[in-house]
Order: sequence, then structure tokens, then C-alpha cells
Amino acid sequence: MKKISRRGFLKGAAATAGLMAASAIPLPSSARGAQTGELATLLDLSKCIGCGACVEACREVNAEKFPEPKKPFPKMVPEKRVKVADFSGKRDVTDRLTPYNWLYIQSATVVHDGSEVAVNIPRRCMHCVNPPCADLCPFGAARKLPNGITRIHPEVCLGGAKCKDVCPWGIPERQTGVGLYLSLMPAYAGNGVLYKCDRCYNRLEKGENPACIDICPEGVQEIGPREEMIKKAKELALQMKGYFYGLDENGGTNTFYVSPVPFDLLNKAVEKGPGKPHLKKVEDAMGKSENMAKAMILAPIAGLAAGALAFARTVDRLAAPTEAAPKAPEKPETGKGEGRS
Repeated sequence: MKKISRRGFLKGAAATAGLMAASAIPLPSSARGAQTGELATLLDLSKCIGCGACVEACREVNAEKFPEPKKPFPKMVPEKRVKVADFSGKRDVTDRLTPYNWLYIQSATVVHDGSEVAVNIPRRCMHCVNPPCADLCPFGAARKLPNGITRIHPEVCLGGAKCKDVCPWGIPERQTGVGLYLSLMPAYAGNGVLYKCDRCYNRLEKGENPACIDICPEGVQEIGPREEMIKKAKELALQMKGYFYGLDENGGTNTFYVSPVPFDLLNKAVEKGPGKPHLKKVEDAMGKSENMAKAMILAPIAGLAAGALAFARTVDRLAAPTEAAPKAPEKPETGKGEGRS
């Protein structure tokens, strides 16, 4: 075990202080609503051919963020308290959401107005305006960014899966054997880290589009200011005599689907289950008084917890054993009486 110097300890504290300050959000997003500067995506489902190019682009661009679990997994106490969730041997699965697959294509064939219609639906996190995953995470690992992205920070996530439990679509997926819990409380914490679409936040920071948008050969998706995308979505729905999903669901999202057929028909037709979300109408989870009250209480606590966990992560990293640097080969001594050959 590497000994932590006073300087290293203080360096870790300083590096974490910024996160603690940023994490101590005075109000949950449910109390603030949509903010100016939030981005939304519009998906025209009449264009999607189900080619899966977006899925592959997402996997390729985000591969460096995917988990690399340590095995064997620590046993939980009690043993069955939190089930192991291990997708590390199923990394090639693309027909559902997993920690290694943050976007997949849901397909359905329905009869509408006497005609059979096939629809393909790219599914991922909806990036809600009032995300319960962020508002109700007790450790502040899930947070909504100013541009409307809801992101799970793996460095502070303990894998308790509160975000998955409160998500109306059950989007986040856990991978056991990774994360801070291994260093803090491997037998008692949440058993991993939760993963989901982060809408290529790092690409957006550089002025680039999410990978799934740029790669699409049919131009299914576009991204822009939320109000602009709402206007375009409504115009598109009117033009195709179609249907709009995502504007009001869960109090509003930043993902808008426009379909040529009703979403209640699509919801009945799509395959649903673990990693395969529904398309039902969803009431505002954070509109419930009990959830709002919890969020108001948790906001400052979660901010402090996120900072403390990030600090623990920093200290753990500083304390990790490091390989000694290889010594440079010694130069042979030249004898005093040695002459040239």
C-alpha cells in the first residue's frame, strides 16, 4: 500500500473541493424546471430504417467509459441483499440497454388506419427536465447539467440503483465489480456502478454532436435549443398527421419522438422487459409532493455526499500501490589502464 503524503492528501482535498461546491445544489431540478440553454433531441421515427449505425457509433465512441469489473465479486452482507449484475460477458448484446450498450433500436409493426406500419425507435435515456434519478440520488452521483443532460458520475456512484428504481422507464443498468464501493464498503454498499446514455456530453463540450446523430444515414435525429426543438416537433407532427412523445411525459423530457402512428399502439407492440423500456404515458414523478419533499431534503445532503465520496476516491487513488519505475541501466566502468582496440 502506498503511503499518502501530507502534500498528496491536501492535493486530493483541493481537487475535490470544487466538486463539493458544484454538487451542493440549492434546489432540486424539479423546483427549477427547464432552464434556458437546455438542449433537446428530436427523432423523426418515419425516417428510421433500423440499420443500427447509431448503436454501433455509440458503442465505439463511449467504449472508454465502459466498466472493467474486478473479479471475483465481493459477497454482499446479507448475501442476497443486492443481486450481482454482471454484463461483462455479454458486451456484444445490442438488443437491449446494458452497461455496455446505452442505445438500442426497438421495433414494432402495428395496424393503423387500415394499413400495416413498421416503426423503429432508437431508445436511450430521455434526459428529463425534472429527472427523479438526479433529484432522489442520496449520494449526488446522478446530476442534471445546465445543457439538459442528466449524467451519472461513475466516480461517486455506489450502485444502490435508486436512480433505476425511480426512473419511469427503468433506464440505468448496473455493473457489479466496479466503482468506489470496492474500496469503501464492498460487502455493504450498492454493489457496482449504474450506467446510461450521457448524450456524449464530452463531444458537446467541444461543439460536436452526439455520435448517434452524426452517423445516421437518414437524418433521423437533430439536436438544438429545447424550445426550437419543441416547435419543430409540433410542426412535424402536424405535417405527417403524427404523434408526439416526450413533451409532457414525466413532467417533460429533452427527447422528443414524432411517430406516424399512436404511441399507445407502439407500446402494446414493442417487446418490454429488463433493459427494454415501455412507451406509456408517464405522469410527473417529481410532481408528487412526497418526492418533492425528499428532493428538497436530499439536495444539500447529496451535494456533500458527492464531494465526500469523490474525496474518498481521490485518497484511494493516491493510496493505490504503484509500480516502481525501472532503473536506468548502469554504465560499465572503464578501467584506467584500458586502451583502444
